[in-house]
Amino acid sequence: MKSYILPEFLIDRDDYRCIRCEVCVRQCAFDAHWYDEEDDEVRVDEDKCAGCLRCVTFCPTNALIVRRNPNQIPENANWTNEVLHNIYKQAETGGVLLTGMGCDKDYPIYWDRIVLDASQVTNPSIDPLREPMELRTYLGAKPDALEIGRKKGKSSVLTKISPQLRLETPIMFSALSYGAISYNVCESLARAASEFGTYYNTGEGGLHRDLYQYGDHTICQVASGRFGVHADYLEAAAALEIKIGQGAKPGIGGHLPGEKVSAEISHTRMIPEGTDALSPAPHHDIYSIEDLAQLIYALKEATHWEKPVSVKIAAVHNSAAIASGMVRAGADIIALDGIRGGTGAAPTMIRDNVGIPIELALASVDTRLREEGIRNRASIVVAGGIRSAADVVKAVALGADAVYIGTAALVALGCHVCQKCYTGKCNWGIATQDPYLTKRLNPEIGTRRLVNLLTGWSHEIMEILGGMGINAIESLRGNRLRLRGVGLSEEELRILGIRHAGA
Repeated sequence: MKSYILPEFLIDRDDYRCIRCEVCVRQCAFDAHWYDEEDDEVRVDEDKCAGCLRCVTFCPTNALIVRRNPNQIPENANWTNEVLHNIYKQAETGGVLLTGMGCDKDYPIYWDRIVLDASQVTNPSIDPLREPMELRTYLGAKPDALEIGRKKGKSSVLTKISPQLRLETPIMFSALSYGAISYNVCESLARAASEFGTYYNTGEGGLHRDLYQYGDHTICQVASGRFGVHADYLEAAAALEIKIGQGAKPGIGGHLPGEKVSAEISHTRMIPEGTDALSPAPHHDIYSIEDLAQLIYALKEATHWEKPVSVKIAAVHNSAAIASGMVRAGADIIALDGIRGGTGAAPTMIRDNVGIPIELALASVDTRLREEGIRNRASIVVAGGIRSAADVVKAVALGADAVYIGTAALVALGCHVCQKCYTGKCNWGIATQDPYLTKRLNPEIGTRRLVNLLTGWSHEIMEILGGMGINAIESLRGNRLRLRGVGLSEEELRILGIRHAGA
């Protein structure tokens, strides 16, 4: 059947520059390039191009240009080319539309509509190059008050403190599961977190045995499929995270295709090799806050009450009420994942239309917990569209203790956000289990790039804090007086709990 779908990208090849080296042929896992031996020509199949630019990046003579196809079906405001493309595709396949990464719709990005206050005369700025700046923060439940004792002239804290995660910067690597991403990516994340003094999250794919050595900087997830969850896994972690939902696909489960379940992934996830890994939408032992409290208690008992337990939910309209129940159920950390949160595979309609922006959910949750007097009983970590050091600072001022970064970390490793993760053919060796492709990401280089990213962001955070006259990140947490909105409605300002610029 003739397809009505036009190629999304066009490939222009300069024959004068092309030396027939076939680098593009070898680099493209989608087979968009092929060598015609008879004519000594490199041909293209533009229908297969994902727009990842791997061929362009590695072409030694700069002979290639990949561009969006200017040939578009006449459209109007309602029937856009994207809508038409989706209908054609489903008419030809009868399947559910799949995609990768996070929502790319033109919803408001509130980080870009919020600006930060700065110090001038009455509250002088601080020079972070010459004065100490503190980015260290601790995640976990804090007591209502501290009891201080004195003995022989020395003071000591008598109050028992719950287990805490110590972060040298308020940034962690988000949940990315082994299977959805390659082992080399997992190793890069683990090593970078260990080297920098922060944490990475296993996602729901379990923890490869070779990565247990980084357990002190690993957050191990317990998701609905319970993949890879066993006593050693729980014991290896620095903290545990119960995954209820994620921003890219709130309310639905996960699916790792059987072709990505290799022998190593089979062993790690404790499922048969080559079978689909299907995680249910709900945890079949959690149907109430009381059920959640039982699982939190069980995990703390299993780990001798030595590790904090986080609960992760997607940002939805009633996140504040849900978070309140989670804290009362014993969660030490609340992880919120907004509509921009990435994923290896999700139904396109779910990713783009379900959930709410993380900025609104964060402000609502922080406000609710403060109003109920329980904000100190859990830390808040947010994810879903954190792109820069400025976003991190704004998140902290809105009420977060720290942030998760997923897509930004993958981009640092080379990801071009082509959104074809679900195919398993990632040309950058990231979202794939193909041995030929995974070798393209060297963990040594990956670790260095991630550490460089954290280093650069941390320096920028210190510069921003210094300009605000603040010398410790914890002094900014929840201080929304240092934020102002630009071009926001009264209702948006009310929910965010900030004033308009100029006020």
